[in-house]
Amino acid sequence: MKRLFSLISIFFSLLANSPQLIAQNEVPSDSLRSREGAVIDSLREENVVEVDTSWKKKIEFGANLNQGSFSSNWTGGAVSSVAFGVFINALVTYEKGNNSWRNDFQAQYGIIRNKGQESRKSVDRLFFDTKYGRQLSLNWSFVINGNLLTQFTAGYEYDKLPSGELERNRVSGLFSPAYITEALGIEYKPVEYFFITFSPGAVRQTIVADLNLYKSFPKNYGVPIGKRVRNELALLQLVANFNKDIAKNVNLKFRYLMFANYQNLRAIDNRLDAMLTAKINKYWNVNLGAILIYDEDQSTQIQLAQSLSIGFLYTF
Repeated sequence: MKRLFSLISIFFSLLANSPQLIAQNEVPSDSLRSREGAVIDSLREENVVEVDTSWKKKIEFGANLNQGSFSSNWTGGAVSSVAFGVFINALVTYEKGNNSWRNDFQAQYGIIRNKGQESRKSVDRLFFDTKYGRQLSLNWSFVINGNLLTQFTAGYEYDKLPSGELERNRVSGLFSPAYITEALGIEYKPVEYFFITFSPGAVRQTIVADLNLYKSFPKNYGVPIGKRVRNELALLQLVANFNKDIAKNVNLKFRYLMFANYQNLRAIDNRLDAMLTAKINKYWNVNLGAILIYDEDQSTQIQLAQSLSIGFLYTF
């Protein structure tokens, strides 16, 4: 409606200032042209939509399929198998002035089936991290951070019985365990692709929603038997994050976490998640992944998981 009145105004302005315009086809005066231009510019400005460049996002979806098949008379001792996995990574950031907000979501799930066995999980991870930062100087910021780490489905250990059959024991599940961490700290970010955060006094909740889980996993991830939550206070939590193309079409991404519980500084929790991705072409790539964990509430030895796959990757 506003634009309609503006157009009508232009029309009547033309008639009022140059009544012979239509009959004599005269050129409008400079002052009339100036008024017309001002009104038209005003209309154009109404249609201008400012793009907020403070928000940035990157979303990746991928699927991997591995298969190996051997004839019944194969003498090498191999077993036919099929493995399938999917993952979604989403990174959304906001930066304006001295303020920043970073949101990182990662979901991975994979299954493998060997001949003669039922399907088993090969990877299962659900992670979300959100962080607000207030820049103090060129490379240093004050940060408030919270994150969640858990899995989607139940996990099992398989024990061989004297009869030769396998006994399946449930040792994990959705929110069994889950780790929720809240932290205040200082972040050092010398370059765009790397930062390290120091958080004295970080608080972590370990959740085991299944009260019967201890029957097959007595450690119960450090949560007291009969309880669902254990609270821990860290003397220091350290997080290091790296994400960079280290060569043409080759990306290295890793996140390292150290959590030092002030009650037991001799048993510091450590976790490293790393992924090396090499692009073959626009949609296909090779992935080499590794997870390294040392947490005495799970095992007194270092845990290591490694995967190698080729698959589809779509980024938007």
